[in-house]
Amino acid sequence: MNKAVMTCAHSLVLVSAALFSVTALSQNAGIEQSAHPYVLLDRKLPSGEPWELHLLQTTDEIYLPMGLRRPAGDGPHPVILIGSGNGIDGMGKIDRSMVRFRELMRRLVERGYVAAFVSYRNEVPQAYNEFETAELLEDDVSGGSRTLLSVPALDSDDHLAIIEHVKGLPYTDPAAIGAIGSSHSGEIIMKTLSRGDGFLAAAVPSEPAVTEYLAVDTSDAVRDESGTELQLTTADYVSSLADRDRAMARLRRVDTPLLILGREGDHLQGLFRLLYEWGEGAGADVTWRSFEHPVHGYALLGREDDKQFVANPVEEEVFELYMQFFDEHLK
Repeated sequence: MNKAVMTCAHSLVLVSAALFSVTALSQNAGIEQSAHPYVLLDRKLPSGEPWELHLLQTTDEIYLPMGLRRPAGDGPHPVILIGSGNGIDGMGKIDRSMVRFRELMRRLVERGYVAAFVSYRNEVPQAYNEFETAELLEDDVSGGSRTLLSVPALDSDDHLAIIEHVKGLPYTDPAAIGAIGSSHSGEIIMKTLSRGDGFLAAAVPSEPAVTEYLAVDTSDAVRDESGTELQLTTADYVSSLADRDRAMARLRRVDTPLLILGREGDHLQGLFRLLYEWGEGAGADVTWRSFEHPVHGYALLGREDDKQFVANPVEEEVFELYMQFFDEHLK
């Protein structure tokens, strides 16, 4: 047998073993009942702490990965969903993020919260402003029991599916679901809340990159010397590029308390601030705080695998700030 054939045969054995493992788990209570059936796999961090990988069903009936850590006991426990940036790389992103944000998740669990790191399909640029949500339609073509999508599902539809999933878990409190999201994940939170159905009890959009949500036309916006990085540094400048009527209509549908976090000197600080100002003008329950920190995504206490967490005064202040906010609204 030549080397290529041996490599192929070895790969098939590994794939078969993985499929057998998932099948075995499915037959032994790996599939649970939430909003929909899902697959649950037990995993461990490199340091040994256990976590759960959930594969949950989305609007268009594909399966999405989520990493979860939870306190001991039957609950019901409040939940905080954690997101960072765009959805990309499927389970690979979940694996890396469970390590990178292990300090934040550990602290949440110690305080009695279920901590879930979430991801979604990758963003389709500007699709949200063409259609804000996908809807399932009855199948009048084949006469069968299928459902059909009115439009392609978006990453924000995935976030709604995640919320419905965690609300249906037997150990969670469905009335106490919160979320913190950094950058694009902060925008995902806003898109979710504008559905107007009270999906979240409290939310922290941190450095929320809300270009689509505020309907900002960036085609002629100022950029850095490379021509790639947007320079949306003030609320006044961003408001001159945004569709105020459209954004305000969305913000008027938000009935969830918001703590919006900015970052001084960030090239998108004008976006973050304008979300607060227009949210306040729309009558939303919004609070604004902004901090100086060298790292985008500072609120999530992220650290790489080979670095021990060392307390940073700004990060500690921000953590206590949003935990007081979550404790007030989720407990």
